[in-house]
Amino acid sequence: MISEWLVWSVFLLPLVAFLVISLIVRPLFNKFAVVSGLILITCLAISFLISVYILSILSRGDNVVFEAHDWLTLGSATISVGLLVDSVTAVMLVVVTGVSLLVQIYSLGYMKGDPSFCRYYAYMALFTASMIGVVIAVNIVQLYAFWELVGVSSYLLIGFWHERSSAAAAAKKAFIITRIGDVGFLLAIIYLFVQSDTFAAVGLNSLHIPDIWIAAQPLAVGGAGLLGGAGLLWLTLGIFAGAAGKSGQFPLHTWLPDAMEGPTPVSALIHAATMVAAGVFLVARMYPVFEQSADTMLIIAIVGAATAFIAATLGLVMNDIKRVMAYSTVSQLGYMMAALGLGAFGPAMFHLFTHAFFKALLFLCSGSVNHAVGTFNMQYMGGLRKSMPLTYVATIIGSLSLVGIIPFAGFWSKDEILTSAYKASSLAVGSVETIVWILLLAGVFLTALYSARMIHLTFHGQFRGGGVRETSDAESNDVDLGPSVSTHVHLAESPIVMVVPLLILSFLTVTVGYISNPQWVKSIFGIPKHWITEFFIESLPSYLNMHSLAFDPFVAAISSGIAIVGLGIGSWMYIGSRYSSPTPVEDPISRLGPLYVLLSKKYFIDHLYEDIIVRKLFYRGIVWTSDAFDKYIIDAIFNGLASVSRRLGSALTLLQTGQVQLYSIVSVVGTVILLAVYLAFGLDPWN
Repeated sequence: MISEWLVWSVFLLPLVAFLVISLIVRPLFNKFAVVSGLILITCLAISFLISVYILSILSRGDNVVFEAHDWLTLGSATISVGLLVDSVTAVMLVVVTGVSLLVQIYSLGYMKGDPSFCRYYAYMALFTASMIGVVIAVNIVQLYAFWELVGVSSYLLIGFWHERSSAAAAAKKAFIITRIGDVGFLLAIIYLFVQSDTFAAVGLNSLHIPDIWIAAQPLAVGGAGLLGGAGLLWLTLGIFAGAAGKSGQFPLHTWLPDAMEGPTPVSALIHAATMVAAGVFLVARMYPVFEQSADTMLIIAIVGAATAFIAATLGLVMNDIKRVMAYSTVSQLGYMMAALGLGAFGPAMFHLFTHAFFKALLFLCSGSVNHAVGTFNMQYMGGLRKSMPLTYVATIIGSLSLVGIIPFAGFWSKDEILTSAYKASSLAVGSVETIVWILLLAGVFLTALYSARMIHLTFHGQFRGGGVRETSDAESNDVDLGPSVSTHVHLAESPIVMVVPLLILSFLTVTVGYISNPQWVKSIFGIPKHWITEFFIESLPSYLNMHSLAFDPFVAAISSGIAIVGLGIGSWMYIGSRYSSPTPVEDPISRLGPLYVLLSKKYFIDHLYEDIIVRKLFYRGIVWTSDAFDKYIIDAIFNGLASVSRRLGSALTLLQTGQVQLYSIVSVVGTVILLAVYLAFGLDPWN
């Protein structure tokens, strides 16, 4: 049996680490900065072990239900604080605490010598605690509070090196764009609050997540049937807007690549287990509500597939290895969203699970490379497979999992998504589902292509000088690179404290896929086939009657064949004598001409947002509005008052003639008029 405080401790331990580091270690013992890292690592290790225990209890089929604690009652709505522990919660707790633990260990080496070492670990502790808060929340207002805290934490970490103008700008951009999506989420919560009387009439709390599920369920299956029609559509679209902002779905994806301005371990945590995962988690958490709106589900599938394809095309032209990984994350999140939109709940969550490991691995590998060569620009790397063999092998493992090559974890989870898309398109040939299926397959090819490009530019050929040559070239061309490029080049494997997390994540990337699909797993390891997808589905209402799809060799063969072709073409493009040069050479991708320009400009979406919408429409709109308000309202009022005063004064001057006879006549006439008025109304002027 699991006690309530045991579950709360998973959240409280990193929160306590944040408070101890912020209030004690940083102000009093800053010269012993490494202590802050050890404190957080210890707390996360305990949280991880507790999370594994919770997962083991729930995997046996035990139900864990805790009473929510009322905090504030507003009319018929009650804001409560409590725990929602189900299969989704259990797996997410293991992912968040486990990946964060490895990232913090890695950070001991990567952030060594940074003057803000304590501040870094304080922010990371807050970030991890915030995401855990999102995962365990039972009330949608409670979830929203932690949701916003995740946003604040990401703002602090992306702008960690705030003295760099690019980092400060990236932090603001991430904060603002995600807030745009959060407006929709907030409006959805307000709608639920407005419906509180309707919910209360049948004994439900409109802000309690399990009650919202019941309200969305049809009466025929024992639900309340309170949510439907246009109200349900706008409610689900509002929630999805918040999820799209956090998970970087088109068109709110532009902040994610810029978020690479933060330290690399921050990027790993954001992209693997916290912020961007929060969006997919939110849709999964509210899935019983989404499932009742076919229109919203279709929109989610379309947006997800479009995002998967668009982001994959942009990954082809990035020279910054972290930005390649950033667009890769956006693309993979698109796969998850598309799966949720198609009703493939289990596969979407399974891919979120495996993606956390191989994406954290790839980001930490990019940090390991940067630690050696002083730059993230792949054009100045090359030949690192000899000097960094462990990082090279780890990158190969992560990349093959990302592409979806058997037997790596990404193959099993992505295959389930592709199988679901194929089945959906088969039921409605020529429909939107068919377009989704085609876009996802195209994404497989593009993912393989940019992965091959990344591997060859980084590890093959000759070393092209790293930060030293990039700095020299920048000075020759009078370009300011900023402090992100270092002239410290040390071509050797990273310290052991950075390598160990890579090895652990590599092992997980190879093995975690086997807990689901392969049918022979049951006989060898005693794990039922499709265990994890079925385990995720247990969190859904039984009336949905969902089950995992059987392994489809046809889909697996198609996706694997496309991936192999992509890897082959990518390798062919970047293998040859031209990459034996010790200096940067022309990228074959640049020969795409106008298409390359379109991709390198990111489809001009940033230009649309920043130059047209913000500067020309928003800024000019504010200027025009303020000018019009000043001219036609403020000036009109004061100028009008002045004009009235002048005209009144001019009228009164006509009476000031200086002629006593005229004054006498006016007095007599006025007196006669007053007497006539009094007499006309029967009044006595003398009383």
